[in-house]
Order: sequence, then C-alpha cells, then structure tokens
Amino acid sequence: MRELVIENLRKTLGGNEVLKGVSLRVKPGELVALLGQSGSGKTTILRAVAGLEPPDGGRIVLGQQVLFDQREGVDVPPEKRGLGLVFQSYALWPNRTVFENVAYGLKLRGVAAADTKKQVEAVLDRLGLGPFGPRLPHQLSGGQQQRVALARALVYQPPVLLMDEPLSNLDAKLREEARAWLRELVVQSGLSGLYVTHDQVEAMAVADRILFLREGRIEQQGTPEEIYADPQSAAAADFMGSNNRVPGRIGAIEEGWARLDGAGFSLWGQARGTLHVGARATGFIRVERLRFANGPGDHVLEVPLEAVLYLGERYEFVLKLGATRLRAWGPERRAPGPAFLHFPPGDLWVFAD
Repeated sequence: MRELVIENLRKTLGGNEVLKGVSLRVKPGELVALLGQSGSGKTTILRAVAGLEPPDGGRIVLGQQVLFDQREGVDVPPEKRGLGLVFQSYALWPNRTVFENVAYGLKLRGVAAADTKKQVEAVLDRLGLGPFGPRLPHQLSGGQQQRVALARALVYQPPVLLMDEPLSNLDAKLREEARAWLRELVVQSGLSGLYVTHDQVEAMAVADRILFLREGRIEQQGTPEEIYADPQSAAAADFMGSNNRVPGRIGAIEEGWARLDGAGFSLWGQARGTLHVGARATGFIRVERLRFANGPGDHVLEVPLEAVLYLGERYEFVLKLGATRLRAWGPERRAPGPAFLHFPPGDLWVFAD
C-alpha cells in the first residue's frame, strides 16, 4: 500500500481561485473525508488526484510515483494512475450484467478470464452481491447499484479509492444502511481513500479523518471526534452538528473563558480565537448540549418554550431568547410556557464575529 501526498495544490476556474495551496496526506489504510459546502474545493481536489482536472500548481505523489508536478511538467493520464473511482452517478452499463460491469476494468487490463472470474466473484461476495452477478442493473435497488459501482472500482485492488458523493443518490433510509456497510468495508479491507461529501454525518460515520474545507483552504482537520467536539473556527463549529447561535458582545475575558452579554442575559463559555472586551461575538452550542433545569441557577436562563416537535426518538423544543430562536432536545414532551435552560460553559464556544 502506498501513501498519497498532495503538496500546495492550486487551481483557478473562471477567475475564481478554487484551491489556494492545499496540502494533505492519505496514509495507507486510511479513509480521509473532504468535507465542506459547495464551492469549497473538495471535488476539485478529488478530480485533480484522479487526473480529470489538471491543477495550476502543486504536486501529487502516490508512493514513489509522481502523478502530477507542475514545475517538472509531469501529468500522468487518468488511465495510467490506477486509481479507483466512484462517483455520484453509478454509470453502470444497462445492457450488461452485474458481473460484466464489474469485470470490465479487469478485461481492459488484460487479466485472464479465469482470474477475472475469481476476482469478480470475490469482490461481489465481499459486498453482499454474490447472487446478483447475472442480473442487469435495472433489476437492482439503488443501494445494490451503488455497491456494484463500488465493486467495479475495488476489483483491481487500486492503491487509493476516490469517492465523490457516492451515497447522495440514495434515499435517507438507504443512506443510513450504506454508511454502515461502507464503514464495515473500510475497517475490514483497510481501504485507502479520499471521500468527498457535504454531509457531515456521513463524513463522521465513514472516515478515519476529516478535512474541513472552506473557500479553497483546509480550515481544520482531525478525527471525527476532534472536528465535532473541538472546532477551531466559527465556520467549523457552525457546519458540524445542529447548533444554536447566540449573538452578543464580550463582557469579560478570564483565563480562557469569555462572558457573552446580550439583551437580558450573560453567559460564560470557552473563548475561541482572538476576542476583545466590547467586541461583537457569537456563542455556539450544540442542540443536544442544552438541558432543561428545574429552576434558576448558575448558567441557567429563563426562556419561553413556544413549540414542541415530535421526532420519533426524541422531542425537539423551540424556545426564544429575545429575538434569538433556540432549539433543545429531550426524551419527554413538555408543555409550552416558561422554561429554564442550562448552558454548560464548557459546551458554549464563543467566537468573534
């Protein structure tokens, strides 16, 4: 297995600088998710690695093989890179069986028929598609078709698998199931890959490490737990999870803590980044971190509970803090009216506006 190294990758499209010197590594056996909003540059990185989008500068190396080097004039064609590709569109040939779709890449590489049969059957069995080899794509469900596309990319054992929104065509229920079997496959097979998605839950579920991109740069990277629980910027905090945003001004700063003052409230939270007393700031707190209290107390605010939503496994409560709408979750229904909310200081991150 070989390490994928990307150094100072740059790309401009239509006068817009899409990649601004991105550098990253994918270690052998590691699945790295590129996460971010549309236009953040994640798909451009993937296409550059695949050889489908020539960068304007930088270097891409796989093990000892240089795939792209702008200074040296190296740009290996896509078909010579030997990478596995899985895109949002399954792109299966409708008139070919599942077996024939998966075997196509091996035939192009001149693999003997007996070896092709053995390798195709092995990868179909691994993905739970063993009985479906003789079927045509239209005879499969969406989830099964996606597995066929993945099998086609895996059958020739590429050193790195590139996946661009591979589950986005599935409905919500199938996506949940697909996340589970895909993560199981990653663990069992030791896959190395880049996985592009705008779905933060999907990224956390399947990846070993997440790179959060914003405006052509890596804003933050780390394990799913680190990205979710310890955001280093307001953008990273806001993108991950379900959040409450509480605007105000900095009233005081003490040893890593900041007091956020607003109309009728003062809340202490973790000071993030550079803050100044009197400056505008926003406090971020995950919806699941807000807790109802039995009455007044430290870090507790009295706010009106205005609406209750039943979500099956939990209730969602809509509350108001002045002009700010808050949301909280709980296991039991509560009647609308006055309520007390606890804001744990360690779970409130305060960033400058």
